[in-house]
Amino acid sequence: MAPATERPRPDPDAELLLRYAQGDAAAASELTQRLGPKAFGVAFRVLGDRAEAEDVAQEALLRLWKAAPDWDRASAEEDGDDTKGKAKVSTWLYRVVMNLSIDVKRRRRGGSVDLDAIPEPADDSRSAADMMQDGARQEALQAALMQLPERQRRAVVLRHIEGLGNPEIAEILDVSVEAVESLTARGKRALAKLLVTRKAELGYHDG
Repeated sequence: MAPATERPRPDPDAELLLRYAQGDAAAASELTQRLGPKAFGVAFRVLGDRAEAEDVAQEALLRLWKAAPDWDRASAEEDGDDTKGKAKVSTWLYRVVMNLSIDVKRRRRGGSVDLDAIPEPADDSRSAADMMQDGARQEALQAALMQLPERQRRAVVLRHIEGLGNPEIAEILDVSVEAVESLTARGKRALAKLLVTRKAELGYHDG
């Protein structure tokens, strides 16, 4: 007897989005709390500018709300393939964030890059020195990310900062899984080289 096919787990974000489409304001609030920081974080890591990242995150969420009334069809159209109507909400949103970030980069005409780190939450158990060192590490990482080629940076952010799997990253970036593997491997090696000279300063020790 053939084993039963395992049914995919329901996407909790999609359930919230559909509840919002049916008029549930609390669902929109919960979904914003779940996805808003992720959208901002990805945009900031790609763009290196807090104000631009906030604009991108807000625009991405606005597009998500517009897609809510007909989520399955809207998600399929965004992917350009009507067989993908069951795309995860987070995957769809990451892809929109990436596309909007690319648009921002294209519109830029010079100017400096803001490398301020995303602030760490307050923690009374940690000393001021510890928090300053964490901030320095975040700033160093952001500065190094901004030196990577665009495609490597996007892949590294999604894989090593957001923790997404290669198939999902491939869907977001519209490339093959093999391309994702190559981009993340090269990006990780480049980051290591950029950060190696600051290991002692940032409190990293071998072994």
